[in-house]
Amino acid sequence: MKRITVFCGSSFGNDPVYQSTATLLGQTLAKQNIELVYGGANVGLMGAIADGVLSCGGRVIGVLPHFLQSKELAHSKISELILVDNLHERKSRMSELSDGVIALPGGFGTIEEFFEMLTWAQLGLHKKPIAILNVNGFFDSLIAFVAKMVDNGFLKMEHQQMIIISDNIEELLEKMENYTPPKIEKWITKS
Repeated sequence: MKRITVFCGSSFGNDPVYQSTATLLGQTLAKQNIELVYGGANVGLMGAIADGVLSCGGRVIGVLPHFLQSKELAHSKISELILVDNLHERKSRMSELSDGVIALPGGFGTIEEFFEMLTWAQLGLHKKPIAILNVNGFFDSLIAFVAKMVDNGFLKMEHQQMIIISDNIEELLEKMENYTPPKIEKWITKS
């Protein structure tokens, strides 16, 4: 993997472990010569991960819609800032630029971005690894909810298993590197 997109919050959350983990993930990516693609802001976990990469001499590409440029405060020290017209274009561009996706803690936007990338993988639009860095158990309820989707017949287990999960950065990156997408020819049937 040469580039990884990270979706995460534009705030720090209420536990310092979120910020420290975002910074550490950024530093780890840089040390492994993996470029960061992210939302382009200098605030919250977004700023922390970008600063983590930059602190170790790594490359950071931010993708930010024009209308969020002033609200999210574009990071002025990143390697490249790509301005786009809307959120859909942002996600598309981030996907085009990366070889995989990691979700860190965040709010509605983070979850929406993560699930859109996961849905695109489910539909076969890409075969990239999609991962959750489960910092401090932040995603435990979401992981349980996805299992409930399977239990209730709304999601195939093969699609649930597409989500790579770990609370350890190195383990998560290794799982992503070794990811094999499911080979499901047709997942929608008339029945």
